Amino acid sequence: MRRYLRLAVLCLACGFCSLLYAFSQLALSPEEGAGGGGGKPQARVASWLAGGGRGAARGAGSAATAAHPGGAHRCKDFSLCYWNPYWMLPSDVCGMNCFWEAAIRYGPKVQPVERMHLAVVACGERLEETITMLKSAIIFSIKPLQFHIFAEDQLHESFKGILDSWSFLQTFNYSLYPISFPSENAVEWKKLFKPCASQRLFLPLILKEVDSLLYVDTDILFLRPVDDIWSLLKKFNSTQIAAMAPEHEEPRIGWYNRFARHPYYGKTGVNSGVMLMNMTRIRGKYFKNDMTTVRMRWGDILMPLLKKYKLNITWGDQDLLNIIFFHNPESLFVFPCQWNYRPDHCIYGSNCQEAEEEGIFILHGNRGVYHDDKQPAFRAIYEALRNCSFEDDHIRSLLKPLELELQKTVHTYCGKIYKIFIKRLTKSIQDRYDRPPKER
Repeated sequence: MRRYLRLAVLCLACGFCSLLYAFSQLALSPEEGAGGGGGKPQARVASWLAGGGRGAARGAGSAATAAHPGGAHRCKDFSLCYWNPYWMLPSDVCGMNCFWEAAIRYGPKVQPVERMHLAVVACGERLEETITMLKSAIIFSIKPLQFHIFAEDQLHESFKGILDSWSFLQTFNYSLYPISFPSENAVEWKKLFKPCASQRLFLPLILKEVDSLLYVDTDILFLRPVDDIWSLLKKFNSTQIAAMAPEHEEPRIGWYNRFARHPYYGKTGVNSGVMLMNMTRIRGKYFKNDMTTVRMRWGDILMPLLKKYKLNITWGDQDLLNIIFFHNPESLFVFPCQWNYRPDHCIYGSNCQEAEEEGIFILHGNRGVYHDDKQPAFRAIYEALRNCSFEDDHIRSLLKPLELELQKTVHTYCGKIYKIFIKRLTKSIQDRYDRPPKER
């Protein structure tokens, strides 16, 4: 009984294959009846493949209409983007190509590596500072970096020469841009606060293809991977478009709450030296303002704000950002002071609790403290990173000499808490350079 059952199953399978063959011959018969030169019947098949519900095929139009007289070789080099039953293929398409295509289409896909976009604006005597900042970003970061460097024309060759000499690292790309402002107000924007500083306001309008961006001042030093602040983008809620740190932690020494003659964000304002941006959201948002009841887009609001508050602002573009986020507080994500640690956090006594607990993540040497003796703790960190090479051993050996230098600064308020300057730096070096390469 089992033999007959097996024989019946075998007969059914053979019959099914015969039907498939018959269908394939029926599909080919109109073309063959035309003597192999009929383009129209074949074009109808191709049009279904190209425009049907399953999606278009790569190159289907040109391949399908090119009939070969005299019965061309059926196994033509041609692939389809979507799986199709064998008997419904054009006559000159080999089914094997579809198997290859299916393997490519449904096989494991390699995801493109995400690059972190970092922008900086350099004018005047800021070349060395900027290079040191970029070096600190490269040393600790894990994902590849894309630098967007806006600089005066005379600095371009210097940037190019130095960055090209680092190309062996293969961990970053860079683009150099000229300083540019809207032509009708270029002079006014360039002179606002420090030379070229207001360029950052126009980054969403210039870098139109960039979705998210970390802007930093030239006097920034990364003491932990850029990856970590980049990850804060995932913490934005649906209304937040940018992230900055408070200008002050202690209102009694705050500048905005004591002296500002314009609106500012929160209790003490925000500092724009480290600014994380979702630029797609910035470009798409309509901002509330105190100039009109109509909400305005980013590119339309900047000049009216400058005209209204030009005589009332002290810190230039940072003041304009404070005004914008005063009227749109739901759009700002505020990160703690250790992500933008400045002399103000220690020159009158320590007032950044997060840095005391976890260490400094990003050091901001404003007030020119990298280049004078007023805050030697800041200068010691800067010089250590400036003089450091990219060799693993050199980076590992950076800590001991640095700590000795910091111990010489204990006569200052910032020097008294010097351990917070190297607390996170030590961990960053251990995590990045003391582990085996496969674990990094």
